[in-house]
Formats: sequence, structure tokens, C-alpha cells
Amino acid sequence: MVTQNTGTKWSKTRRSGAVFFALVICLPVVSDFAQAQEMRERRTLFEMMFGSPIRRDDRMYAPERNQQQRMRRPPPRDNRAVTRPPAPRKTPSVVQMRTEKPGPVAKLETARRVLVIGDFLAGAMGEALVSTFGSSPAISVDVRSNGSSGLVRSDYYDWFSNLPQFIKETSPATIVIMMGSNDRQQMVIGDVKEKYGTEAWLKEYERRIDALITLAKRQQVPVLWVGLPAFQSPSLTADFVSFNRLYRSHIEKAGGEFVDVWDGFVDEGGKFVTTGYDVNGQQARLREADGIGMTQAGKRKLAFYVEKFVRRHLDGATPDLTTLDGSNLPALTSLPALGIDAQQVRTQPISLTDPDLDGGDVLLGDKPVAKFSVVPSPRERLTKQGLMDAAPLGRVDDYRMPAPAETAAK
Repeated sequence: MVTQNTGTKWSKTRRSGAVFFALVICLPVVSDFAQAQEMRERRTLFEMMFGSPIRRDDRMYAPERNQQQRMRRPPPRDNRAVTRPPAPRKTPSVVQMRTEKPGPVAKLETARRVLVIGDFLAGAMGEALVSTFGSSPAISVDVRSNGSSGLVRSDYYDWFSNLPQFIKETSPATIVIMMGSNDRQQMVIGDVKEKYGTEAWLKEYERRIDALITLAKRQQVPVLWVGLPAFQSPSLTADFVSFNRLYRSHIEKAGGEFVDVWDGFVDEGGKFVTTGYDVNGQQARLREADGIGMTQAGKRKLAFYVEKFVRRHLDGATPDLTTLDGSNLPALTSLPALGIDAQQVRTQPISLTDPDLDGGDVLLGDKPVAKFSVVPSPRERLTKQGLMDAAPLGRVDDYRMPAPAETAAK
């Protein structure tokens, strides 16, 4: 009996422990379910039909909930390591059609020569002239320049003694002078060193201009004096404007021509420009960084101004322009390219009055001209004059009274 009671008590204790353990486990679930039931409110008929309105608390704390949701979200993946940069777009290739400049040709023995003398600007311009006339067999350019020379320092380089020798060696058909860029300095007159810009300096400088032009004119050929361009230094530019006035007045007085290049190297306001239009009308750098020297585009532009004057004087030197009559035309006695003898090509003249081309005797069939009547038609009489002819006798619209004889006969 003791053993049976003890077993019964032990089994009851186990069942009680199991129940207690189950209640402990289900307690959180029941608690959450109770909280959910408390949070769930009873809906009214209006809310069931039209939906629940947004509560003020929800509007107030919605940002906080959104913020908590954002905080709970995992950080975005860093895809920079795996993201490939977009492939660069290929620029369509552009084929530029460039016209090749004809290379230099052999000069004729009778080619007429252009002698270019002066300082470093004359050398730059002469270099471009050589390239310009490289394809002209009848025109040759000889450049005899000294970069630091001028009319002032005859002790350094004496143009008055060298120019006659150059003329003798080249026998030029045209002489081009360009100098003065180095003349803005003191001049030695006899035993006196005259400062630049004084009255005595200007008087002696003009005398030397005339002396050089006189030496060039002895050849009895056209003489061109090329003016100075603008420079980056304002003081140089101002002085060279005065120099160009002297060159123009003295060369034109001697019967020569002055080549004005000033506008090609300044802007619309007359100020110095480093970049401007080249001979092709495209923007290009014309001057060096020092504001004095010329780039290749600047040299070609200088030569372009001079080329116009040279061609005007020497265009007759081109072999195909020496005469304008029929003496230099090819013979027309035969046409070998067509296999036709020109003497056998004979055609009778065609008369305009009797062509005899299509069997007719007159042009365009010679149809007779229609004759028009001068008597107006009934329509014209009605529309223009308002007159209408009488209706035929017996027609329904004939309203004339019958004559007595006609009535008796009926």
C-alpha cells in the first residue's frame, strides 16, 4: 500500500511539472496574442464601408517607424568594384580631303627673277615667296637678307655697297625691299652719334631711304617696298607707323609701289594680334611668342600680300601667256585622238529659208494662218451688245404677228 501510494504521488507530481512547463512555454505566445488583441480595435460600420481613417498618432510617428525600418535594413552593396565603366564611344573617322600642293619644278633658263632684300622679316617673307612660286617655272625668287641689318647700322652691314652686287648677280625683273625693324636706334652721322628720333636723325634716315631706292631703280625694273607689320610692343608699333609713312611717300615719289601689310596683323580696332586669319581664311597663330617673329602662317600671309604685286608685274613671264594670238595654239590639221583628218571634215552650210532636212520646203510645215471673221456672232451680240436675233418663223418663241395675206391663205 505504501508503494502504491508513493507511485501515485510521483505520477501526479510529474503531470503537474509537465503542465507547469507547458504554461511557461506558452506564456510569451499568449502575451503577444493578448497584445495583438488589445492593439486591434473594433471597426465601425463607417470604417468597414469607407476604410479606416489615418490616425493622428500614425501620422506623427510614421517617420520614426520609417527611420527604424531604414536602420534595420542592411547597408547597400558596394558595386563599384564590379561595375565596369561604359565603353568609350568611337568617334566616326573623318576622311579629310587634302589637296596636295604641287612640288617645285625646274626653272626655265629664261625665268624672270625676283630679288628680295632686307632684314629678318624680309627673310621670312622671301622664304614663303620661294615656296609660293615653286611651281612656276617662269618665275624664280632670290632672297638676300641679313636678319640684324637695316639702314642705320651701315657699319654692321652696308646695303649701299651690297645691293649693286646682288643686282649684277641676279639680273632681277622685280626688286622687293623690306627693312626697318632694326632701325629704332642711334645713328652715326659722320663723327656724331645722333640719338633716335631727333630732327637730324629723321633727315638722315630719309636720305638713306632715297639712296637705297635710287640704287634699286637703276635696274629699270619695278621696285616694291613692303611696309612693317604691327608688333606686340605699343612703342614699337607707334614708331613703325611713322616709318611706314616715310616708306610709302618716298617709294611712291620714286615711281615704285608700297605694299601695305598692316591690316593683316591687327584686329578691327587696329591692335596687335597673335592669332588671326591665315591666307585660307582660317584662324591660325601668326606671330611668335616674343610678339616680333612670324610663324609659318604669318610668313605665308606676308608673302600673299607681295605675291599679288609680283604676279601683276610678271604674269607675262608665263610661257602660255607670252602672246595672245593664235601662234602658240596647237595645230588643228589633224585630230589623232579621234582618228579624223581635219581636212576631210566638210559640211555643207544649211540655209534657214530652204533647209531640205525633212523633205519639206518650208520651216515648221508652214500651216496657213486661220482667218477670223469681223462679224460678231449671236453670242457676242447678246453678251456684249444685249441684242438677240429674232426666233425662226413658226417656233414656239416666235411672237411676231402673222401678216394679213398669210392669215387669209390659212
